Parts: sequence; C-alpha cells; structure tokens
Amino acid sequence: MIKDNLDIAKHNIEEACKRAGRDTSEVTLIAVSKTKPVCMLQEAYDAGVREFGENKVQEIMDKYDKLPSDIHWHMIGHLQRNKVKYIIDKVEMIHSVDSLRLAETISSEAVKHGVTMKILIEVNVADEETKYGISLGEAADMVDKIMKLPGIIVKGFMTVAPNSKNSEENRKFFRDLHKIAVDIKNKNIDNKGIDVLSMGMTNDYEIAIEEGSTMVRIGTGIFGARNYSI
Repeated sequence: MIKDNLDIAKHNIEEACKRAGRDTSEVTLIAVSKTKPVCMLQEAYDAGVREFGENKVQEIMDKYDKLPSDIHWHMIGHLQRNKVKYIIDKVEMIHSVDSLRLAETISSEAVKHGVTMKILIEVNVADEETKYGISLGEAADMVDKIMKLPGIIVKGFMTVAPNSKNSEENRKFFRDLHKIAVDIKNKNIDNKGIDVLSMGMTNDYEIAIEEGSTMVRIGTGIFGARNYSI
C-alpha cells in the first residue's frame, strides 16, 4: 500500500511540476509519519523515502535509533523551547519557528552542540486563531532578526493552509507566501539562502507546487489515516 501511495504521490508531483513549468528536482517530498509505527516508516524507507516529518519531539526520539541513519528528520509541528535540546543534533530542519524566542533557543542549543540548524519561519497565511505562526506582514522583520543569530540558517518559510474541502481555495495563500519569499530574497543580498517553501499537504500539495512550493508534507496520502489517540 505505501509503495503504491508513494508512486501516486510522485506521479502527482511530476504532473503538477509540468503544469507549472518546473523541474521535479525542485520539489522534495516529506513523508509525514506522525503516529505511525516504525514498521511503516521502514516500508516507506525501503520504497526510497529519506525525508520524514514528525510533529512531536517524542516521536523523533522514539524512532531515531530504530531506523537507518541516513534518514533526514524534519520537525514540522509546534516546538516548545524546553524541548529543542533533545532534537538539535538529530533533525535536518525545523519547519515551525514561530517566534524570535524560539529561534534564540535554537541558536543557543546549536552553538552548544556545535551544529548549524536550518530553519523555516512558520507563517499563518490565513491568520487563523487556531494555528501557530507569524503574520505575512511580520515575515521580513522576523527574517532580519533571526538571520543575525549564530548557529542558524534561515532557509525560508513554512505554512499550514486552511483545512478546506475545496483545495483550490488555498491557492491564494500559497501565492501570497511565495510572493513574500521572493520579495524578501530580492530586497536583501544577505537573504539569498531563502529558497525553501514548505507548503502543501495531502489535500492541496499539487496546488502548492503550482504556486512555488519546494517541500510538500504528505502524511495520509502515503500512510493512510492517522491514529489521533496517540
């Protein structure tokens, strides 16, 4: 099932790239494995997946040593400052930096562990009260502040678009974030590293790709429905 689902997702990514005039190499598929057992992650690994996304620090900790060491782990869920130290030397990228205070903690822990952490700033594109992230209007200022911190590289932005029955409704949000990212990159020579847009999930990743996404986070579309009791 997982391999078949991956094949479908890869095909959809290829088709979305064709529609947008993009190369498939520009888009990274992150298999969102939250709540899923190690055996399912291993199955995805055996099918070629090397990028896995988790929402909780504890799940990364539980799975890290049970799976191959060439996996790139992505922290995509809300991250509490007191838990940064547990994953600072384990994850490839933190997608969910939603405050300067969190960035400062990541910086401190990165320096302490002798690593450089790639981060994405989380933007609440639709200003939803139930979601984390800064507003679009705060993005440029946040980049300027965080990029001055040691041990951190600001790679771009992440967003979780509204959970809409009609995925087409999210196109405007993806387009707005892409425009902000391009504007920031063009205005400041120091921001040339901003080239990652983590946007698009199972229900809307094709539209996100058409609007410039470079990372899509697919969970249900690969592993099936999640167990939310965990």
